[in-house]
Amino acid sequence: MRSIASKTVLHAVLLLCAAFMFLPFFWMITTSVKTYADSVQIPPVWFPTRFEFSWYVEVFERVQFGTYLKNTVIMTLGRVLPQVLVCAMAGYGFARLKFPGRDVLFVIVLALLMVPGQVVLIPQYFEVVKLGWIDTFAGLIVPQIFSAYGVFLLRQFFLTLPAELEEAAKIDGAHYGTIFFRVLLPLTTPAIATMAFFGILWSWNDFLWPLVVVNSESMKVLSVGMSALQGNTRGGLEYPLIMAGAVLCTVPLIVFFVALQNYIVKGIAFSGIKG
Repeated sequence: MRSIASKTVLHAVLLLCAAFMFLPFFWMITTSVKTYADSVQIPPVWFPTRFEFSWYVEVFERVQFGTYLKNTVIMTLGRVLPQVLVCAMAGYGFARLKFPGRDVLFVIVLALLMVPGQVVLIPQYFEVVKLGWIDTFAGLIVPQIFSAYGVFLLRQFFLTLPAELEEAAKIDGAHYGTIFFRVLLPLTTPAIATMAFFGILWSWNDFLWPLVVVNSESMKVLSVGMSALQGNTRGGLEYPLIMAGAVLCTVPLIVFFVALQNYIVKGIAFSGIKG
């Protein structure tokens, strides 16, 4: 009886927390279809008195949303795909190979997790300027490829794989490249999906670095372009217009998460429990 009561309380608390976390999304979605009068009404109106979908059309008319979306997709894929390969190879090396200084190098990688991105912003900017990569995709992508978190996540997952798989491959004459690409890498799909999801999430929402290295309108990404939307309103802030832009920016991430949620949950569980 006590167990049922405790579970009931636990589920009630979890539902309350879930509702609290969902509240901003609910407000964003409902505000995006409100009339301007409803959006500025005090006290706030939770549900639109009249649905106004024209704000979504206005987003495409006020800013170059298609250009921003294309640039964001290129930047995100350009970062995440090589990031997955680099981090997987580094994670495999730290987890399964023995070489001098391995543990010291891994501690250095872990230390990088504690360095705020703002600390390396200026050195990275000067490097990009010297390379002539300002206002280019190379400037947006290359400095952000390495991920210390990705190396740590994939190392933890490689540690969970049975050593017998590697030993059997060695007996069959496989070298390290074959063992990595054909034996172990296919087994790390949940961890790679998790890392790819966080990489996509981070790149999609990255605002500071694109703001620093991009100057022209044709190279802007969604995070920078949508912030300009606030200054492109008629008169006061048009909250439904801004929220419609936010919804359009969020939809691709939600679709991606729904498609890969099983792999993401498995990857987090494996790397967190068995690390």
